[in-house]
Amino acid sequence: MNPQNRDLLVLTKKQRMNQQELEHEVELLADLLYHAENFDAFCIANEIIDLNRYKIILKPSVIQKIIRQKKIRPFVFISNKN
Repeated sequence: MNPQNRDLLVLTKKQRMNQQELEHEVELLADLLYHAENFDAFCIANEIIDLNRYKIILKPSVIQKIIRQKKIRPFVFISNKN
């Protein structure tokens, strides 16, 4: 896995952590985020609300197809399911 360069704030209950423990925690977080931030997970966690056709699209494959379009029609919204 190629780790991304990102800023992370790591809060722990320990008073002190040595450099090796901190690097291990950051590696675990990066691995967790790698699996959570992929396109399939994004499409599962979101839905498309199409007001032109009065439809809510839930199928991840259709959501991927709509998001990959270069130009999306007006009144088509991406909404998080939370």
